[in-house]
Amino acid sequence: MRSKSQTSNGKASHNTEREFGGTLGAVCIPIFLPLTVLFLICVNRSPDAALLQWPPPLPSLDQLWNPTAPLLLLGWIALHAFLYLLPLGKISEGLVLRDGTRLKYPINGFHSLCISGALLMLLLMFKAPLGHLFEMMLPLAVCAIAVSFMLSVYLYLSSFWAPPHALALGGNTGNPLYDYFIGRELNPRIGHFDLKYFCELRPGLIGWVVINFGMLMQEVELRGSPSLAMMLVNSFQLLYVADALWNEEAVLTTMDIVHDGFGFMLVFGDLAWVPFTYSLQAAFLVGHPQTLSPMGVAATITLNGIGYYIFRKSNSQKNQFRRSPTHPSVSRLETIATATGKRLLVSGWWGLVRHPNYLGDLLMALAWSLPCGFSHLLPYFYVIYFTVLLIHREARDERHCRAKYGLAWETYCRRVPYRIIPYIY
Repeated sequence: MRSKSQTSNGKASHNTEREFGGTLGAVCIPIFLPLTVLFLICVNRSPDAALLQWPPPLPSLDQLWNPTAPLLLLGWIALHAFLYLLPLGKISEGLVLRDGTRLKYPINGFHSLCISGALLMLLLMFKAPLGHLFEMMLPLAVCAIAVSFMLSVYLYLSSFWAPPHALALGGNTGNPLYDYFIGRELNPRIGHFDLKYFCELRPGLIGWVVINFGMLMQEVELRGSPSLAMMLVNSFQLLYVADALWNEEAVLTTMDIVHDGFGFMLVFGDLAWVPFTYSLQAAFLVGHPQTLSPMGVAATITLNGIGYYIFRKSNSQKNQFRRSPTHPSVSRLETIATATGKRLLVSGWWGLVRHPNYLGDLLMALAWSLPCGFSHLLPYFYVIYFTVLLIHREARDERHCRAKYGLAWETYCRRVPYRIIPYIY
């Protein structure tokens, strides 16, 4: 979808075509999504953990605030900002921007994960009460939401000092509410420190793993040892995060980095939504332990393995093709030429469905929830939400590609008719 056009002098013109419900969505989403995060944490902590119970469990003010929470959150963000700036790993260039330049990015997220893990082990040696994270979830989420709002305000105001070519194609509509939500500037930076790239894979994603580990330690404190279900959830999700950071360079070609501005939508998703809703399964198991059968464990591990294999192989194939179409691993794949000069893959993983990586993602999401049993809907919130998210993202990508590639995209869709699930969708 073309969010706005370019005028002859290179300046971006305003556009009336808006996503996520336009102004109404820009007003409602920043209200309802933070409340959803707090609601899910409260339900998870309740004895019944019933997602559809009414009235919902309401926290007291004492439960919402803890003076330690902002110190922990800001200290965590500061730690990862420091690790981001360390001269570790290589420097990679992003895709070509509208002004013909390329930004440089440090590829050291996996180093940050390893250092974070070493620090956790150090805290464990000194008998730090890591399980206390279970009790701190609510005040930490409140602080993360507050930081998301404040950072989004800063990003919106600072974007007015950015040159026109630095603005996101869909974030300069002239509507303050919508632009604040969707993000005006594409790659906001403080010096060489890229705020969007930093938030995308660092404090929230690694924070998710740390919260999971805190839930495991809380289970150890309560029951003497971690359950098999808890270890499966921790292991599956650690693999996912480690994979994302090991392949960090691939994020430079994603829609979040290349197309979307950095506003409340991405800020809140990175800093609040990911760490505090993606960790629901581990938090659920603290209060609702599950006993797994050997057959169930084997099936769950197999499902996660299949999902991960599809996810990693398809993403690697796509990223290799984007970076080096002549590489031996992709040079023999069948492609379709487009008017832009780029080519579309119509064989390999990308000849199976249009988004094989999404298929792998969904299989893994289901595997993460299965250790929580079938007695509650709450642990499956992630699967439900993620399915909706990927279908919506696929529709957005469909519009963008149809506008960008025209007839070539229509040819591709005829060759590859299924979007995510072969013969179903």
